[in-house]
Amino acid sequence: MRKKVSIVGAGNVGATAAHWIAAKELADVVLVDVVEGVPQGKALDLLEAMPIAGCDVHVGGANDYAATANSDIVIITAGIPRKPGMSRDDLLQTNFKIMSDVVQKVVAQSPESILIIVSNPLDAMAQAAYRQAGFNRERVIGMAGVLDSARFRAFIAQELNVSVENVTAFVLGGHGDTMVPLARYSTVAGIPITELIAPARLEELVQRTRDGGAEIVKYLKTGSAYYAPSAAAVEMVEAILKDKKKILPCAAYLQGEYGIDGYFIGVPCKLGAAGLEQIVEIKLTPEEEAGIKKSAAAVKELCAVIGV
Repeated sequence: MRKKVSIVGAGNVGATAAHWIAAKELADVVLVDVVEGVPQGKALDLLEAMPIAGCDVHVGGANDYAATANSDIVIITAGIPRKPGMSRDDLLQTNFKIMSDVVQKVVAQSPESILIIVSNPLDAMAQAAYRQAGFNRERVIGMAGVLDSARFRAFIAQELNVSVENVTAFVLGGHGDTMVPLARYSTVAGIPITELIAPARLEELVQRTRDGGAEIVKYLKTGSAYYAPSAAAVEMVEAILKDKKKILPCAAYLQGEYGIDGYFIGVPCKLGAAGLEQIVEIKLTPEEEAGIKKSAAAVKELCAVIGV
């Protein structure tokens, strides 16, 4: 029997994630959205592409969560983007209400599922989902580090004119201005990038990684990134469904690791059939440690606003 992945939110990120999952034949997919007709139309279009792609998966769309019953994984992308004149706290409160409602409905239909949170502000929304779901921490994981690391890898590969397959990179901490790209743990074919890129230029690449989302928004004017965020979520899905034991940077609920207790922060996570199977603790320099603590403080501040 094929696995089942439901995606809440049939916008660009959700629909593109459905496309990646179907194209990789990872699972049957259900797209759910509050807007009538949108998930159904996008799902049908994708389903009709499957004979051309040669992929035997079913793709369906619905406005009702009953269609998501017994999902193995649920990706949550639902939420609204910040609008002109809207404060950060207003956005946070609105998306908190959406997340709480979504998680309640998802858990009622799929009590054994693993949740992958993509909605922003990522770390706070993962925290909200974790509290609402009542799952153990292994089954609620935030997608951020995979995306940020992919951006860093793309910039490094471009800079050195090498294959992206040769480049490994690690970005930890919160998703946003306080992320911590770890240059000394980033390599090209095993060679630390600190040996290949001058410090000043490396700092520019690190800053570009931090600004990765904003750079795309600036180009698009009315939208934000969706190809890389959806691909990042699907890399996590694949690691879980195939029980790969793959180590990826994800937002996880920490219980003392890295000196942080009770909050979601981006750290190296081993993903397998049980979801989050291990948090890998690496030695940090005092500067990197300070960066992680700064990230945690920013997440703590957001969580205080919504009371999670």
